[in-house]
Amino acid sequence: MRKHSVVLVLLALLLASFIGCGKQSSGGNKVGISMPTQSLQRWNQDGANMKAQFEKAGYKVDLQYAGDNDIPTQVAQIENMIATGCKVIVIAAVDGSSLTEVLKTAKQKKIAIIAYDRLIMNSDAVSYYATFDNFKVGTIQGEYLRDALKLDSTDGPYNIELFTGSPDDNNINFFFGGAMSILKPYIDNGKLVVKSGQVEKAQVATPNWSTEEAQKRMENLITANGYGPKGTVLHAVYSSNDSCAQGITNALVAAGYTKENFPLVTGQDCDKTSVKNMIAGTQAMSIFKDTRTLAAQVVKMTDQIMKGQPVEVNDTKTYNNGVGVVPSFLCEPVFGTVDNYKALLIDSGYYKEADLQ
Repeated sequence: MRKHSVVLVLLALLLASFIGCGKQSSGGNKVGISMPTQSLQRWNQDGANMKAQFEKAGYKVDLQYAGDNDIPTQVAQIENMIATGCKVIVIAAVDGSSLTEVLKTAKQKKIAIIAYDRLIMNSDAVSYYATFDNFKVGTIQGEYLRDALKLDSTDGPYNIELFTGSPDDNNINFFFGGAMSILKPYIDNGKLVVKSGQVEKAQVATPNWSTEEAQKRMENLITANGYGPKGTVLHAVYSSNDSCAQGITNALVAAGYTKENFPLVTGQDCDKTSVKNMIAGTQAMSIFKDTRTLAAQVVKMTDQIMKGQPVEVNDTKTYNNGVGVVPSFLCEPVFGTVDNYKALLIDSGYYKEADLQ
């Protein structure tokens, strides 16, 4: 009888140990994903793609969206991720400079932080940065306009206006900087004319990448400079991304522009609305940043962190967040137009044909 009791006790202890190990394993396998908003299509796709790929790789995932770009909400969500045992937290910051304090706690607890697509500034807690080559995004947009306007083979002048994104997003330094590295020489020699005179980053920034704000500014530019199908010719509008491009397009359509005389409008993200606009002839191009590619890279980097392996990066010089250079992995962007969107977006399975009708 005693021998039987001892066996039962040993079995109970073994079971408790097994359950305890299971709990520890689950806690050590938890990843947090903090996205800035659900009001833009791209962040919904980024979050969903990462969650799916992390779960496929066997991770427990806490995916949170910070309301509509609400900083206190994002801070509170990250605090919760720290408290509930996330070992790696992937963050697309609402404001790249707003997370310094909360990330101090993450560093104390030895939680790895991966800045996702937006560099987190002024913090030594950022372990890695995963993004697309954002300077190249801008250069591709600038090169597209250069080539479409035939700036190297025609006399011009050509009228252009400039739009970039939110001033609290460090990425605009790269998007706008890349584009201007191509366009500024033509502005300087007079082949490109910005009639508004608004060429500085602060003048052309769009708070929160807002479609509505971009539309208001474009409406004001149309009025102030006499742009219109029967007025001053507007040949192109540089836009850093699709949410701004959609506001620009709305204003131009309201001013009477049609497919036949529409200015060249650039963009980024290949949002469904912007791809539809490309098909309709009211947006010229958009940079495609395949969120599946970036998600796969983040999962790979997380796996390497969890296993104590060297983490794959391909840039250790470019991205200084004010405290130091953050080791980064840059994925390659490409661009879509009405000529290649089917192969790029539909044949690859990113969208279904019905999504763009």
